[in-house]
Amino acid sequence: MTINITIIGTGLIGASVGLALGGRQDQFLRTGHDKDPQAANRAKKMGAVDKVDYNLPNSIADAAIILLALPQDQIRETLQYIASDIKEDAVIMDTAPLKGDVSQWMAELLPPQRHYVGLVPVLNPAYLESSSAGVDSARPDLFRNGMMAVYLPHNIPEAAAQLATDFCQLLGAEHMFIDPLELDSMMTAVHLMPQLVSATMLNSTIDRPGWHDARKLTSRPFALVTGGMPAPGLVSSLSNQAIASRESLLRSLDSLMDHLEILRNQLATGEGEQLLPYLEKARLAREQWLQDKASANWAAKEFTSPVEIPTSKQVFSRMFTFGGGRKPKKPK
Repeated sequence: MTINITIIGTGLIGASVGLALGGRQDQFLRTGHDKDPQAANRAKKMGAVDKVDYNLPNSIADAAIILLALPQDQIRETLQYIASDIKEDAVIMDTAPLKGDVSQWMAELLPPQRHYVGLVPVLNPAYLESSSAGVDSARPDLFRNGMMAVYLPHNIPEAAAQLATDFCQLLGAEHMFIDPLELDSMMTAVHLMPQLVSATMLNSTIDRPGWHDARKLTSRPFALVTGGMPAPGLVSSLSNQAIASRESLLRSLDSLMDHLEILRNQLATGEGEQLLPYLEKARLAREQWLQDKASANWAAKEFTSPVEIPTSKQVFSRMFTFGGGRKPKKPK
């Protein structure tokens, strides 16, 4: 028998998950759903899903695994709509960058015996500087040599937790267990802040006198520092995430403003001998970070205990046993 997985949201992340499982059609039946029928049809055409179901509740009725690859501001509404149709012992995963609110929605809306696992995918280092988005940018190796931050609620069954880590393994990613508060604090600094800084840089530039001519001279540095802006359709999600994370964001902004003040003082006083080491420190830090990312698995070695990598046979045996096709117990 095959394991039914429904991917809700067939954009870059959802379609890439489907493609990563594409060589295992004998073990997975991949159903895709997207509020944009063209995106869902495109995902099927490129082989990311086996079938498309436009009826959302029907698409998840037989699913052992449900992946919500959606913008964060669409998760609660979607969950409200499908909760009563999720079958017993199904595992529901999401890929939103922040887990505080999502975990509360899951606790509030999921019926008993349905199990939530939060995932935050970190992409393959080969795609680190790519700004492409959408279903047409999906890749089967998008998560290979990457990282999955995994949030497991305290009451989740061990088998569901194991299924989640095996799922990460199938996508080619290492996993890192983390508390949602700690995760949200980290993601605020490294995910939300860069996008907000990009917006700030743009808004502080485009309204200045001379922008009409200056824009003709913009090059790689300007493109890089403003490249963190979200894709079309995701600005609302960024705004909601920023407001929900305002306490962590304020701390990050305070730190950024402190460093901007340092830079300003060095320029105002003409202390060039201090500016050079300040810039060199940043350059070396970025170089080391890129080397760490390129080495693959470095975060797993730092944050998780060594684990025995399961064989493909073991993975599918465990998935099938938990929710994938377990036979009901015979009445005594």
